[in-house]
Amino acid sequence: MELRQLEYFVAVTEEAGFTKAAARLHVAQPGVSAQIRQLERELGQPLLDRSGRTVRLTEVGAAVLPYARAALAAVEGARLAVDELTGLLRGHVTIGTIDWIRSLDLPGMLAGFHRDHPDVEITVVQEDSATLTEGLRTGRIDLAFLSLGAGPPEGLATRVVIEQDLVAAVASAHPLARRSTITLRALAEENLICLPRGTGLRSVLDGAFADAGLRPRVAFEAGEPPVLAEIAAHGLGVAVLPESAARDRPDDLRALPVVRPRLTGRIALAWRAEGPRGPAARALIARARRWPA
Repeated sequence: MELRQLEYFVAVTEEAGFTKAAARLHVAQPGVSAQIRQLERELGQPLLDRSGRTVRLTEVGAAVLPYARAALAAVEGARLAVDELTGLLRGHVTIGTIDWIRSLDLPGMLAGFHRDHPDVEITVVQEDSATLTEGLRTGRIDLAFLSLGAGPPEGLATRVVIEQDLVAAVASAHPLARRSTITLRALAEENLICLPRGTGLRSVLDGAFADAGLRPRVAFEAGEPPVLAEIAAHGLGVAVLPESAARDRPDDLRALPVVRPRLTGRIALAWRAEGPRGPAARALIARARRWPA
């Protein structure tokens, strides 16, 4: 029995198929199948049920899976222990981000980290805040820049890096363009253009409406503030945006601060409260917490 066989077995189980597991492992699919067949021969029992559209564990496979994971974790733990004692940083870290942060210069931070620790492999994923939060909790992601709702997510430590007001952005010809501000109650009477549920800014907006006993009329949803601004510029409703996103289109959008109550969006660096599992992730979090100082 080889560690590679256990690694392939765990990957196929988690991906529910050989094709996705092979892509994740960066190996050819026949090689994955052959190694798992060899593992099954050594154990004398099938571990996977291949009869359906997705690969599922047999009863024996379900019993073996936790031991396979434990064996792989033990080997990784031994490597990390040696790395920490020798001061060598290597391995893999995953950083997540919502996809509209422009002012953080994330590439600059990662370039500096790579220059200091060239043996660490870095993966960057772009997802909504809810998915990033779950990824941090499960350990799929080591740290993330995400949009906060009313409070910090449970189980995570955070440091706010950007804070700005939310505004109601309307086309220059929209009747609201003559106003200087807009209340939440007045906003509830308009056709709104918003980020989807699962984003921090949407949770701030929904929470404010719920606290006020109001129900918003959401006419359009889009995943990025620039898209919301584009829709609003065509006169299709009122876009709720971070102030900076509205400032990017001064010629065709009028930005109205939301008052009574004031709405604030926050971008935060987040990581697991109990700390990351490896030294490479701890080093990247330490650098990110100092960035851009």
